[in-house]
Amino acid sequence: MKSTTTISKIKTEFSLQNATSCGGIKIFLAFLEKIKLPEAMCSLSGGKARNSLFPVYRILLYLIVGWMLGCERIFHFRRLQSDVLLRRFLGGRCPHHSLLYKELIRLGRFCPSLVNELRRLNQEIIRPCLPPELILDLDSTVETVYGDQSGAAKGTNPHKPGRKSYHPLLAFEGQSRLNLNAVLRPGNTHSSTDAADFLRQTFRLLDEHKVKYARFDKGFGGEDFYSLWEQHHIGYVGKLKWTQRLAKEVGACRYWTRYVDEEWIIEGICLIYQATSWNKARRVAIIRKAQVFEEGQGRIVFDSDWQYEAMVTNLEWEPIDLWRFYNQRCCMENYIKEAKNGFSIDRIATGDFKANGLDLLIKLLAYNLFERFKRDCCEPVHQGYTIARFRLEFFYCAATLIRHGRSILLKLARDFPSRYVWKRIEVRVAQLE
Repeated sequence: MKSTTTISKIKTEFSLQNATSCGGIKIFLAFLEKIKLPEAMCSLSGGKARNSLFPVYRILLYLIVGWMLGCERIFHFRRLQSDVLLRRFLGGRCPHHSLLYKELIRLGRFCPSLVNELRRLNQEIIRPCLPPELILDLDSTVETVYGDQSGAAKGTNPHKPGRKSYHPLLAFEGQSRLNLNAVLRPGNTHSSTDAADFLRQTFRLLDEHKVKYARFDKGFGGEDFYSLWEQHHIGYVGKLKWTQRLAKEVGACRYWTRYVDEEWIIEGICLIYQATSWNKARRVAIIRKAQVFEEGQGRIVFDSDWQYEAMVTNLEWEPIDLWRFYNQRCCMENYIKEAKNGFSIDRIATGDFKANGLDLLIKLLAYNLFERFKRDCCEPVHQGYTIARFRLEFFYCAATLIRHGRSILLKLARDFPSRYVWKRIEVRVAQLE
């Protein structure tokens, strides 16, 4: 019979050297080197000499890797400060987490050009992944704050009513999941506040890439907003608020087209409608749906059971096609959820508004790098993984860094469950040009 030793009698000592708890991140760090991200970041402005102890590009790289490894707040970076693999990647010591606060505030206040440089760098990173014709999805989200951060204000906050918040505006590409642009705004702004200027900036960043379609919810609207899409010859579909005036116009319609006639009945119609704030009439598609009630041999639908949805558009599509195309925009909620839960865009880093805006762009840059990494190096079954699942399966692995002759060897745990898939990803990274 084998003898066993109870856990309480096992001796402990802190003597393991050159160890890391996230040895699996090596494949992602190698990917960053392959796409030459460190070299691209060296050209960013920051008001510091390149021979300083912690130049700007090392600060930004450290932040990106930290958000990738699940740091939700800046003080969580203290667990990475002595990580031997990250120190090897950064080429020296890792910055103390308190320095990250100071650097974000300094860069936000005194390096205004860095924000636009990061936006352009983001475009260079996502350019190989963008389809020939883009679908631009526009949305905003609420980030609750729990202090007196500058720029935070009380506004519409469905999760924490009465709390101060930020209200960032986000633009995603609907086919590739990539973030195209973002801007941080105070919490008391409306969804459509500065949306037109934000779109013009996004068009400049996209440069030669053609935006073919756009989708947005009923928080966005107005003559200037719709005119901007029309001037750029972009087909748009946007939700429209259901007002009494619109309901009266729809109530006069008699000839509905029925598209679905099962447990739910779905009907549609198009009309030319002009809201009071518009300079001209536009095409509006109406979809109504109701659940059927069985009574004896008959099927009953009451007029009060109809649910109405209105969409303003410049596309000559059938109402059902417009409705289904718009509903595909719901995936954007998952993109924002991934950015929040996976990269902590809702965890406010500092008390300075400009620094928080810079931090938002860095986190979304990390989000895009992860999406490109999955596309370029991972197998199809893993390309739908969230960053949380990817960390658990591929990044979190005990390892030690040792010198073997003239080479350096990273020894990972032998019983790492995902070792075979991890090795295939490593091969794909090595084959990148």
